[in-house]
Amino acid sequence: MPDTLILIATVGYGLATLAYLGLTGLIVAGWRRRPQGRLLVLAIALSGMWGAISALAAWEHAAGPRLGLVAEVARDGAWLGLLLYILQLRLPAGSALPAPLRLIRALAAILAGGLFIAYLLPWLAPELPRLAGWAGNLGFVLLSVAGLVLVEQVYRSTRPEDRWAIKFLCLGLGGLFAYDLYLYANVALFNVMDAHAWAARGYAAALVAPLIAVSAARNPAWAAPVGVSRSMAFHTASLLGAGLYLLAMAGAGYYLRLFGGEWGDVVLTVFVFAAVLGLALLMFSGTLRARLRVFLSKHFFSYRYDYREEWLKFTRTLSEGESGTRLCERAVEALGRLVESPAGALWLNEGQAGFQRAGYWNWRDLEGAEPPDSPFLAWLADKQWVVDLDELKARRDLYGDLDLPPWIRDADDAWLVVPLMLHEELIGFVVLKHSLGKLAFNWEVSDLLKVASRQAAAHLAQMRASNQLIVARQFESFNRTTTFVIHDLKNLVAQLSLLLANAERHKHNPEFQADMLATVESAVARMNKVLAQLRRGSDAAPAQSVAVADVLADAAASKQAFKLRPALDLPPPSLKIRAERERLTRAIGHLLQNALEATPADGRVSLRGYAENGRAIIEIADTGSGMDEEFIRTRLFAPFDSTKGAGMGIGAYECRETIRMLGGSLDVDSTPGRGTRFRISLPLDDNDSAGGDAA
Repeated sequence: MPDTLILIATVGYGLATLAYLGLTGLIVAGWRRRPQGRLLVLAIALSGMWGAISALAAWEHAAGPRLGLVAEVARDGAWLGLLLYILQLRLPAGSALPAPLRLIRALAAILAGGLFIAYLLPWLAPELPRLAGWAGNLGFVLLSVAGLVLVEQVYRSTRPEDRWAIKFLCLGLGGLFAYDLYLYANVALFNVMDAHAWAARGYAAALVAPLIAVSAARNPAWAAPVGVSRSMAFHTASLLGAGLYLLAMAGAGYYLRLFGGEWGDVVLTVFVFAAVLGLALLMFSGTLRARLRVFLSKHFFSYRYDYREEWLKFTRTLSEGESGTRLCERAVEALGRLVESPAGALWLNEGQAGFQRAGYWNWRDLEGAEPPDSPFLAWLADKQWVVDLDELKARRDLYGDLDLPPWIRDADDAWLVVPLMLHEELIGFVVLKHSLGKLAFNWEVSDLLKVASRQAAAHLAQMRASNQLIVARQFESFNRTTTFVIHDLKNLVAQLSLLLANAERHKHNPEFQADMLATVESAVARMNKVLAQLRRGSDAAPAQSVAVADVLADAAASKQAFKLRPALDLPPPSLKIRAERERLTRAIGHLLQNALEATPADGRVSLRGYAENGRAIIEIADTGSGMDEEFIRTRLFAPFDSTKGAGMGIGAYECRETIRMLGGSLDVDSTPGRGTRFRISLPLDDNDSAGGDAA
């Protein structure tokens, strides 16, 4: 075996020895004293011993000495025993392994025991014949096959939700047994050991050790969590990576020298210099080191945060207090407490005014504003990064073309800028002060702030939407009241205009003069009521018990300006309902006016009230132009839709809403050219007994 290959093999097996012995010490220091924990410690310790014996064998120029084979059989037997015990645990208490697994267990026991005795016996009884080489190689092939079968069974028998805890062990042991299968199958077929594969075997075993450590940490029944620091893991991974890199470069250099001819030594020298230079560049690369730290922290260590607790506290801080009050301050406080920050401030998008400060928490003097087209805002919206201002000062290249606003750059003790994203839209950002606990900003802190900031952004957006809805409802209420008032004034103006038009011809008629005075008096009274409603700020008033006959009489009296007079059929005074009298009178008056306007002078309009089935019924019928079914369904009660040139299109809608508010209903029966009938049904006053049905 070449000297270079001997050195490579020795280093590889030495690394495997250190990895397994170190892992043994960590697990022994905190195991749970469970049977599978003992088996795990035994298998790892035997793996370390096997690595040490193999390293010594490589240094003495002997590939696969008999003592190394004994250690290898012991190692394989321990791993097979652990896998069989795990399979037994998967079964109900008292159940036996299935027949195929019992057969594999027996075969593995016979093979391991037989190989162990066969390789150990020559030291105890040298006169006995030694095991034939082909038989030993075949035995190791069968052991490897049994190991692969058991690994597959362990993984398959584990519930999907529990496989995260066992998958690294299965992956590592599967890799070891697969490597051994290749190595010994090659020997069994060609009767020669592949020196390169044997030399690289130690590195393969060393790479499996971290996978076993992760599974041990994820299975409390095996051992206590592995207490390897992030710094130690980082440096170990860095050295292991450097070793693998140098191993690959050495292999490439060997073949360059072998096939380089006269230029081989020169090419090898240049290649080795370039390889070492490349390794130095990689080792001093800040980006590579940072990514390696994040990778190790994410995949090999428990998280810093108890996310359930953090999320409960964060949600509690956001939602405490009265709804909508001090939410901006609470959002900053909730984000700050995640990173132990004592203060912060919040900026929100105010449209054309840009991003303005909307709230603060213990940081009153941090002020500033950003225009909507600010490059800083565009960068935050594009990258969606949490900006570490300390890192930005030390490593400007990591943040590319980020241009901080002067008021943030010059702020005392500013630490983090957290964007508030909602559906990929930047709605604001938070600036936090430095952590009181000197918390280091890393990938985990960044991920936590990103998720929490999206939750805060959703709350802030909901707050804004609620505020805008409140304002919209206030305007809607004002506009609705104004619309109804204008509608009433329009009707009054129409009546007075009609009265004025007839005054020139009938001003000397005493009956007309009496009607005119009554109409003007009614109009003045109604305008005073409209003004009173405006002063109250609402068109609602307390409901009271009113007689239906009084309401119908008032509605008919308000239409005296029309030439055509409605025929009245009033119910008895005892028929009462609960309503706001003026508003109900206005609604019925509107329907009556529509009937009068739609009916020719020789037509007929009737206004009738009666009781039916315990309800008050009001009917307004005319023999006018009528309406078709399509118009009634789509346009009659649609607000702001009118067939009159000067109409508001709000009257019928107001009538229906008024009646519905009283618990009643409004039905329409109309035929084009034959007339229309409106039928209003209202509940009777519960405190009044109006007996019987009146027709």
